[in-house]
Amino acid sequence: MTEKDRTLVISPNWIGDAVMAQPLLRLLKQAHPERAIDVLAPPQVVPVWRRIQEADDILVTPFRHRALQLGERWRYARILKERGYSDAYVLPNTLKYALIPWLARIPRRVGYKGEMRYGMVNVMHHDDKPRRSMVPFYAALAREPEVPLPGKLVRPYLVVGGEETEQVGKRFGVDLSRPLVAFAPGAEFGIAKRWPPAYYGALAAKVVDAVPGVQVVLLGSPNDRETCDQVVRHVAGAAGAAVRNLAGQTSLDDAIALLARASAVVSNDSGLLHIASALNRPVVALYGSTDPDYAPPLSEVARTVSLRLACSPCRKRECPLGHHDCMNKMSVERVWSELVPILVPVKGSAARA
Repeated sequence: MTEKDRTLVISPNWIGDAVMAQPLLRLLKQAHPERAIDVLAPPQVVPVWRRIQEADDILVTPFRHRALQLGERWRYARILKERGYSDAYVLPNTLKYALIPWLARIPRRVGYKGEMRYGMVNVMHHDDKPRRSMVPFYAALAREPEVPLPGKLVRPYLVVGGEETEQVGKRFGVDLSRPLVAFAPGAEFGIAKRWPPAYYGALAAKVVDAVPGVQVVLLGSPNDRETCDQVVRHVAGAAGAAVRNLAGQTSLDDAIALLARASAVVSNDSGLLHIASALNRPVVALYGSTDPDYAPPLSEVARTVSLRLACSPCRKRECPLGHHDCMNKMSVERVWSELVPILVPVKGSAARA
């Protein structure tokens, strides 16, 4: 491989956004199949990039969150310069990430206008369609500014090996020969995105009652542990024995492996939702303070629940009106009605087993 034969992609910081950037890499590979793509990513999203086939090498950012660290960026840019890049795609809209390819003297630096990045980004895109969904937002960077994307984009796609899933299942005592339904009751952005734990508990009881031998696993980060504990406490009767809280026990790698085998996933608008969608799992996605048109699930079987109240989407971390109606008024029966059609074939296979 000769000098300037590589592409650098600077990853978003959020898990869901990293998932939704995968079609961009697919387009870049189609345009230059001979060119390796390196991804510069913060540690929390590296497990996602490891499951993206178009990413040839993943470089982990050494920078602290929200810190400029100009000297550290200068030193790291010198390392990148030695790797030889012909172009760079800066997905975060901040000035500090645009500094890196500029300092590394990468000739072609592509991104959106963002924070005063003229000169640092020299192929400048402008978002003339506010709040368009994230997949075409990122994918548009593969074309010259103002050149439309061709046709319908393929959904994001992640790959997980069967052996990895088997190992993770054994480690956490999840019997992969039995039906597996995953809930993701948390959301790192804030509580406004979260459906009440009591509702998740009631929904879990319905799933256990409807599907023989089912296992319901609750997934999330350590920050979601207490929320998931509340879910378990709200599962009535004997059904609680079939519900396991794995939030904070599994790494993101582990959670991805388990989601790959889930028969159904119920999730708030979170990174785990978009991972499940990119693994093509059947999902029921719950939206309150965020816009389902902005970051929808794109799996083949995807059901979206949003009350679309006059006050939503507010895109706030906490309800500015104090009532959280967008989630509190989303009934268990409403979500159950979307989940039942997904569970019908699961129930049938469980009964045959």
